Amino acid sequence: MKNLPEPFDSEDYIFELKMDGFRALAHVGRDETRLISRRRNVNKRFTELAAAIHIELECEAVLDGEIVCLDGNGRPQFYDLLRRRGEPVFYAFDLLSFDGEDLRPRPLIERKRLLRSIVPGQPSVMLYAEHIEGYGVEFFRLACEQDLKGIVAKAKHGAYGEKCFKIRNPRYSQYEGWRELFESRRQTALAKQASI
Repeated sequence: MKNLPEPFDSEDYIFELKMDGFRALAHVGRDETRLISRRRNVNKRFTELAAAIHIELECEAVLDGEIVCLDGNGRPQFYDLLRRRGEPVFYAFDLLSFDGEDLRPRPLIERKRLLRSIVPGQPSVMLYAEHIEGYGVEFFRLACEQDLKGIVAKAKHGAYGEKCFKIRNPRYSQYEGWRELFESRRQTALAKQASI
C-alpha cells in the first residue's frame, strides 16, 4: 500500500480510518481461528482473541483487519496494545474468502457488504470498519482533529489490494518515541539471537 502526502475526494473511492495496531488475517476455520501476521506467522500473543472470534463467527472465512486496543472514546492506543494494558479487539475491514469461496477478485464494496453481514453487533471482540464514500479531504481533516493516525483510500470497485493508499496524519501524537521503541526491541531480539 502506497503512502500519499495529501487526501483527495473521489466518488470511485471509499475512505476508512487508519487504525494503529497489528495488521492480521483472521483465518476462521471449522475447528479454530488463527490470527496470521504480515510475515505469515501465527500470532500466538492473541490466542484468547482468536478463540473469541471463533465463537462469534459461525462460518468459515478469512478476514483482513487490525488488532487494536481502544480507549474510552474508541480511539486506538498502540502503546496499550504493545504493553498488554487493554483488551484487544479485531477491527475487520475486508473479507477475502467466505465458506470456501475466494472473494478477492470481487469489487471491494461487495466484499464490505458481505463482511458487514457477518460481523456481530456490539458488544463484540470484532468491529466492522465503517467507511465513507467520496469525501476523503474532509474525512482526513476530522481524523487529524481527533488525533488519529490518518485514513486509507481504497478503490470502491477494486479487487483485493488494488489501488489502496495510506494518508498519514503528520501530527499524530503516538508517533513520538515510536521509532526508538521498535529499534530498542529489535536490538534486544538481536542480542538474544547472538547469545543462543
